[in-house]
Amino acid sequence: MNEIILHPTKATLADWRAIYSGASARLDDSTTPAIEASAAAIDRILARGEPIYGINTGFGKLAGVRVADADLAQLQRNIVLSHAAGVGEPMPAQIVRLMLALKLNSLGQGASGVRPQTIALMEAMLAKRLYPVIPAQGSVGASGDLAPLAHMACAMIGVGEIITDRGVKPAATALGEAGLKPLELAPKEGLALLNGTQFSTAYALAGLFEAERLYQSALVTGALSTEAAKGSDTPFDPRIHTLRGHRGQIETAGALRTLMSDSAIRASHLAGDERVQDPYCLRCQPQVMGAVLDMLRQAATTLEIEARGVSDNPLIFADTDEALSGGNFHAEPVAFAADMIAIALCEIGSIAERRIAMLVDPALSGLPAFLTPRPGLNSGFMIPQVTAAALVSENKQRAYPASVDSIPTSANQEDHVSMAAHGARRLLGMAANVDEIIAIELLAAAQGCDFHAPLTSSPALERVRTRIRQDAPTLADDPHFRPLMQASAAIVRAGDVIRAADVELPGVAT
Repeated sequence: MNEIILHPTKATLADWRAIYSGASARLDDSTTPAIEASAAAIDRILARGEPIYGINTGFGKLAGVRVADADLAQLQRNIVLSHAAGVGEPMPAQIVRLMLALKLNSLGQGASGVRPQTIALMEAMLAKRLYPVIPAQGSVGASGDLAPLAHMACAMIGVGEIITDRGVKPAATALGEAGLKPLELAPKEGLALLNGTQFSTAYALAGLFEAERLYQSALVTGALSTEAAKGSDTPFDPRIHTLRGHRGQIETAGALRTLMSDSAIRASHLAGDERVQDPYCLRCQPQVMGAVLDMLRQAATTLEIEARGVSDNPLIFADTDEALSGGNFHAEPVAFAADMIAIALCEIGSIAERRIAMLVDPALSGLPAFLTPRPGLNSGFMIPQVTAAALVSENKQRAYPASVDSIPTSANQEDHVSMAAHGARRLLGMAANVDEIIAIELLAAAQGCDFHAPLTSSPALERVRTRIRQDAPTLADDPHFRPLMQASAAIVRAGDVIRAADVELPGVAT
């Protein structure tokens, strides 16, 4: 298992992608002095005897209640236990791992007042693959992702459950078997652990990584569909896109040209083709998918900044011994990024479904009805297209912006919230729907190209056809369709469509 060394203000999307994919993480040793200074500042601040929010006062609406020095440790334990009020299915382990690493990175900047031993426990949990069981529902994205992060903190103090390589175990047992002791929270530490945007950011980053894979996969299947329909590559001419100027559009058109380069199918209808223009689902791929790419890149920029930032409250400034209360826990930037990713996912699936619909319609594609050699006796791709349409419709409903919805909480103290949590959490479900849509397009486009034999497509697209034909043969008569769709979806999810094409495709890295 790889290990990512986190430099808090320099962590990259590549670092977070690696952690999402299975890598462990720990802070660079250079962070230790700032962490130690921040923890020492808490002691000096407390020694002044002044009321400091979350350190010697109650929380939220109860901020005016002063807590005695003898009860400060209990105060931190109480906030963790009382705020662990999530519901629903547990977070996937890979998202928990990413959330832990994001919280570690935030604490590593030395503005949260946690002690080195707290950092060490989080690093050990990541290294030993101990992932708290965290219900995925219950955050409104301000004051931070309180409920899910409280469940994370619960596991650190030996309460709740932890996912281990040997199954789910009580937290205290899992820690003990790994040679670790539950944490005894010091002043400010409970609040520092459960206040922040790391739950929302983890889900949003996961959605971003899946959306990038689907964008690239859909470029490949879109090019293959263009070939199946004997569409033109003239709309991908660079001169067209240079005149408009959008970077994503220019790069998307370039990728489509590369994917279709040296195609015998394209060469066969360069002259004498009576069609003047292709349907938008083919012709406007650079404009639609280019806009998708630009939006994903904007979301990536926001999330990369957020992942490097500090989002708990109050923040500790050791150089002046100040604890400043603010609102960095408000996840509005993450909510906006998640909404952009949701719209992008919806559009990737939407235009892909239109290409499937075009291919099964003989009036548009020039291919046999529903892509079967004997329509009537066989239904061919009739119902897979319906399935794709159903998934697109579901994603349209999910793509409604979460960030425009707010509901007051905490007795109106927290009166405007971001809804980043469920805005980000929906993304993986949307991506799973797009996986299935692209998988259906892959099958349909490969079947459409089969009708043009012995003509072949470009070298890149022929490699893709070879890959799908390893698991899904050309259809003569109606098959049991679901196993073929499952095989195709597995290829899409694994990134094999992208790897098989073996050409450089645009991505979200800016």
